[in-house]
Amino acid sequence: MNSSNSALRARNLHFSFGDAPALVGVDLDLEWGKVTAIAGPNGAGKSTLIEILAGVRKAARGTVDRKDDVALVVQRVTTPDALPLTVQDVVTMGTWGVSSSRAPINRALKMGAAERKARVAEALARVQLTDHASSPFNALSGGQRQRALLAQGIARRARIFLLDEPAAGLDLESRQRTRAMLAAEAARGAAVACVSHDEESIEAADCIVRLISGRRVS
Repeated sequence: MNSSNSALRARNLHFSFGDAPALVGVDLDLEWGKVTAIAGPNGAGKSTLIEILAGVRKAARGTVDRKDDVALVVQRVTTPDALPLTVQDVVTMGTWGVSSSRAPINRALKMGAAERKARVAEALARVQLTDHASSPFNALSGGQRQRALLAQGIARRARIFLLDEPAAGLDLESRQRTRAMLAAEAARGAAVACVSHDEESIEAADCIVRLISGRRVS
């Protein structure tokens, strides 16, 4: 694989839970403009790998080189009922701490309200959640919550998207919609990787990384 086109490059990743190895010497490249499926049986180390790639878990050994901001979309997300966040609130969080796109090179400028509003509106439209902007986040279906988190990354202008089982528990139509959205982000130049057991999603991916017992076999 051409490393010059790599959005994310991982080498010799090792991780264990106690004495049980979860990843053993895994190498992986994610390319700009492509969807990569991470496949394998339960317990193969897929979720551990995606967490290490995202930086929320640290490898015991090995390196991960990320060329841009990463958006991680986990499988199940809830918020406390005492914290009544709307879908728009969740997406807006993606803009927190992000400099304005109008800032000169090497100078950070605070994002203005108009730019933030425009980014959120664009992100909601791209994941087809505009009509749910004012809905409580916890009232959404599992697939809709994942799309809201995808929109959060879009609003932040992340260019590397990592998803853990985006098709889990979804009906056929929702799986197809999610697959199309991820392909659309890749078509815009993003690098997309998703853990998946869904054979249609795996076959539709541009690249497939298969794990068995923590080792990459393809």
